Amino acid sequence: MGKLLCDSTAVVAETAFQPPSPSPSPALAELHWRDSTNDASIEYQTAWDDVNGLEDQQKRHLQKLHAKGVLWKHPNDKDSPRSVVFRLSHGGEVSADGNCLFTASQKAMMAREIDARELRRRTVRRFTEDYGSANEKEKETIDEAIKHMYSPDLKNGWGIHVVQEVKLLAKKSDRVALDASIDELVQIGMQRELAAESIYKERCIGVNDGISWAKYMATCGSPEDDEYDIITLQYTEEGLLSVDENRQGHAAAFGDDIAIECLATEFKREIFVVQAHGSDAMVDEENCVFFLPHRPRSEICELPFFLFMKGTGWCGAGADHYEPLIAHPSSFVSNEKVALVL
Repeated sequence: MGKLLCDSTAVVAETAFQPPSPSPSPALAELHWRDSTNDASIEYQTAWDDVNGLEDQQKRHLQKLHAKGVLWKHPNDKDSPRSVVFRLSHGGEVSADGNCLFTASQKAMMAREIDARELRRRTVRRFTEDYGSANEKEKETIDEAIKHMYSPDLKNGWGIHVVQEVKLLAKKSDRVALDASIDELVQIGMQRELAAESIYKERCIGVNDGISWAKYMATCGSPEDDEYDIITLQYTEEGLLSVDENRQGHAAAFGDDIAIECLATEFKREIFVVQAHGSDAMVDEENCVFFLPHRPRSEICELPFFLFMKGTGWCGAGADHYEPLIAHPSSFVSNEKVALVL
């Protein structure tokens, strides 16, 4: 995940992957900054008072952001007069079916010609192309980040997480054979969950590098379209907690920071994830909203778009559900009058 340093005047981010191009596109000076304040955006707009699951301090801060706006400047051209002030509205709820990153992104971009499934496909294709052209050192960095997220070292990390998950991919065509092997172990006296853990870890694909991540992230929870089923092993410090065998094949790969960066690269625009943390995160009202920037690994040729997360505490790091934000461009005002400078 990108690291954020935020105050009232600046946001600085570092990513674990290669930085964006140091020079903007030659065509940037001629770029037509599209105005999204049209009738198509209005139907998505929701007042912050009407958004479920927010505490009063969060609503007040988000209302302030909407009223005063956030100022965005091209990160490689801070002196550009073509700055934009965005007033952020909630774009409505989306289904919590594992595809929420892509559904929310489609709504935030108001991209009627692209559906969430196509956004997922383009994200995976962008990653596969960029990963394939990366050098060995870059691949090692990416592989290590993926392994940390989906195949964690179960000997460490318990001071941060109470439960850790290991993700595996079971080929749909292998499920009958996998079940037969599990049943054999059960017949000789092994507990069902321990038998399933043993067979799945032995026979399934661990999500621990770029190649397996692409297979994982392509999984949208469609029994007809997916090649793999996602198997989730949950552990506590004491050992195996549960095995989610996903027998109906409805589990989808949740979008992560790598996927967001690939989306940003595919569309040549920054993506800001706006996290709103409540009292359980023990932050004061002025610091209960964070902007986490994800920059493309290339030039920036479009205005940014924004996604929303309701945080559930520091351990949850914003939980795992994305919702769209509708960014309404408005006329430029001075730095002192906006709520935040990105």
